[in-house]
Amino acid sequence: MPRSAGTLRAWMESLARPRQPEALPVAFDRRRIYILPTAFGAFFFVLLCTMGIGALNYNNNPALLLVLLLGGAANTSLIAAHLQLSGLKVVAVEAEPVPAGTPLRVRLHARAAPGRERRGLQVVHGDALGWLALQDGAGEVELAVPTRRRGWLEPGRIRIATTRPLGLARAWSYVWPSEPLLVYPLPEADGPSLPEGRGDDAQARLHPAGDDVHHLRAYRRGDARRAIAWKPSARRDSLMVREYEQPQGADVVLSWTATGPLAHEARIARLARWVDEAERQGRRYRLEVPGQPALGPDRGAGHRHACLRALALMPDGPERFGRG
Repeated sequence: MPRSAGTLRAWMESLARPRQPEALPVAFDRRRIYILPTAFGAFFFVLLCTMGIGALNYNNNPALLLVLLLGGAANTSLIAAHLQLSGLKVVAVEAEPVPAGTPLRVRLHARAAPGRERRGLQVVHGDALGWLALQDGAGEVELAVPTRRRGWLEPGRIRIATTRPLGLARAWSYVWPSEPLLVYPLPEADGPSLPEGRGDDAQARLHPAGDDVHHLRAYRRGDARRAIAWKPSARRDSLMVREYEQPQGADVVLSWTATGPLAHEARIARLARWVDEAERQGRRYRLEVPGQPALGPDRGAGHRHACLRALALMPDGPERFGRG
């Protein structure tokens, strides 16, 4: 798009309703629905004018009647395009949190009174585009919105438009949700394993690098050579491997100070990875970060969300301010 056209469009959007975030649900009425001709509509208008001038010049009544019929159909299409949006209600805009850098799947839920068929409703947010289909007066559309950093993501304006039924005009309206969407921090790609657990619920787990021999078992492909019990293997005429026992606490403490001498954002990334790793292992864990009350010990989807939310909403570090 040329710079002048982009500036004109931005200026027009600044004048359109709503001019600030608004609480949902929101219903579209005549004061916030806008209509302008499409490129095809402008061509059709010029064509009708040319046909009308020719019909009047040659006093051709059938041609003049055709011009009037086409003009009436075009005028009716403007009303039909307006009615596609009139009465449409956006009831919710939501998304499940994702790590920064992953597209956020934003879902827009809409409703309308049954009885009027609504087709070709295009939903646009930046470069994301989707089509809203209503069935029995309700429907939803999903948009892939890019994310770049952790924390709250302001949805901004979402445009709903249509060129139905004839493509001569585009009717559109905006919705500007006031509720922000959450973006989790991006977990560290690789790093040290979970800190050792501690507490009264400490249990034991089998680990080849443990301290106390637990039992002997048959050799499996991939076992370390140093774990092979050679003497028992000679007596049994088959390779035997020592299985060790290493203490593991049921409660893992994920502390800000346990991340070591890392930068601010790197510490958040490591703690985010530890939270996911603790969940995968089914461990109970406790998150301790500065400026916030400790969370846990607990486990499960709710606890994971609370921990990642706390990490996502931590204040920015000095390195982020330095990048501008």
